[in-house]
Amino acid sequence: MGFFSSLLGNAGAVSPEDLSENYSQLLIDNEQIDIGFKLIRDTLIFTNKRLILVNVQGLTGKKTEYLSVAYKSISRFSIESAGTFDLDAELKIWISSEKEPSIIQTFNKKVNVYDVQKVLAKYTL
Repeated sequence: MGFFSSLLGNAGAVSPEDLSENYSQLLIDNEQIDIGFKLIRDTLIFTNKRLILVNVQGLTGKKTEYLSVAYKSISRFSIESAGTFDLDAELKIWISSEKEPSIIQTFNKKVNVYDVQKVLAKYTL
């Protein structure tokens, strides 16, 4: 867990304990949350088996979508760092052999997109 512990210094990173408290009902037997990243209202959760994207919807936030992606189905991914005038960074994930990215996630300055890329690379490469 040393690798993941070093990522928790990032303001956007969320501890596995906090994530387990909120999302344990999503996990299967022998599945453990390693780390997650809090986006504005959404959360990106890396478990030992899959990637879970939690998308809070609507003005009230009562409706939530949980997208589960097996690491083996991710064929490629890319990151785009934030620029001087563009304050958001972006992660794109392609599932199987799709031509366009299946998942596009925007991050604010609190999340270090390079840390997200490292965790995703750990599980997919």
